[in-house]
Amino acid sequence: MDKNKTIYLDYAAATPMLLEVRKIMEPYYSNSFYNPSATYLKGQNIRKDIEKARGRVAHWLGARPSNITFTSGGSEANNLAIHGIMRRYKGANVLISAIEHESVRAPAGKYNSKEIAVNKDGRVDTEDLKKKIDDKTVLISIMYANNEIGTVQPIKDVARIVNEERIKRGSKGLPLYLHTDACQAANYLDLHVSRLGVDLMSLNSGKIYGPKQVGALFHKTGAQLDPLIDGGGQEQGLRSGTENVPGIIGFSAALDIVQSSRNEESKRLAVLREQLIDQLEKEVPNLIINGSRHYRLPNNIHITIPGVDNERLLMELDEKGIQAAAGSACQASAEEPSHVLKAIGASEKDAQSSLRMTIGRNTTQEDITKTINFLKNYRAHSSEI
Repeated sequence: MDKNKTIYLDYAAATPMLLEVRKIMEPYYSNSFYNPSATYLKGQNIRKDIEKARGRVAHWLGARPSNITFTSGGSEANNLAIHGIMRRYKGANVLISAIEHESVRAPAGKYNSKEIAVNKDGRVDTEDLKKKIDDKTVLISIMYANNEIGTVQPIKDVARIVNEERIKRGSKGLPLYLHTDACQAANYLDLHVSRLGVDLMSLNSGKIYGPKQVGALFHKTGAQLDPLIDGGGQEQGLRSGTENVPGIIGFSAALDIVQSSRNEESKRLAVLREQLIDQLEKEVPNLIINGSRHYRLPNNIHITIPGVDNERLLMELDEKGIQAAAGSACQASAEEPSHVLKAIGASEKDAQSSLRMTIGRNTTQEDITKTINFLKNYRAHSSEI
């Protein structure tokens, strides 16, 4: 084992760009730099390349290319979904799960919004959802898989509830849309929107071994959204501004790669995940596994070690060349305990003793062994918290 090797266990925060993706992008920084809105031939050739990329993204979602709007990432896609729908329906309300990413929570909070409870595993309480839907609800947003604890949601069950509500309303009632943030799911889960029953879906290239600052929002045919950015009318008027051509090309290539290999890679990572969890349960006293053991992303390990200060633990892991996280990278500097852990019933004290490890394409058996050995030998002092 290479003692100097850095072990990266924060793939939920960012993934390294795949070499083959970078090679595909390189020409668009130099020789193929043209503005896709230009009328001359080379500009129009770039436009064709963008549309091919849009078609590849649409393919994996089982959608039409016109249903895909490219954005600057998952946060913008989530904002476009929430604001895009809610601005059109004054006085309506939006329902979100209690464990959504801040890029859903924050925009939803600007409207009449309610949270749907989750159980101790982080799975949405569908009975609570049924109780909270009313005739003014126009949007429900439930993430496909959670970025902190890795719990996968029963999106198909939620879609059935949404469809029942639509039938009850009939043609005279308000429309009802189901949005899912699939940024963490795209590496490992089926994205076919018809099979899932969703109307809007957010994706993020930076989570799937593609370039950062690019993503997409799927919106079903007939869904009308207000744009966040006005200007030149690019992206069918939903996202003005000159397109990030290298990013779009790289994003579509990355999605091709991860979706084509998702079953094989999911099985490989699930074996490593279970080994890490099983060994830690044996070796670390009073260990708590956060999130569902069954409905879980194959790369996510989220634990609580009671009595441990997670900030100190993260620093000591880093000193040993192991990079992990306490929770969402977007909330890393926040002093408040994770809203996700609070939602599943964790105490503030336990939240401050929690650790998220997310593995990925470069994770090896040696990495898992070294991490287990470090954590089982780690001893907290009573004065730590």
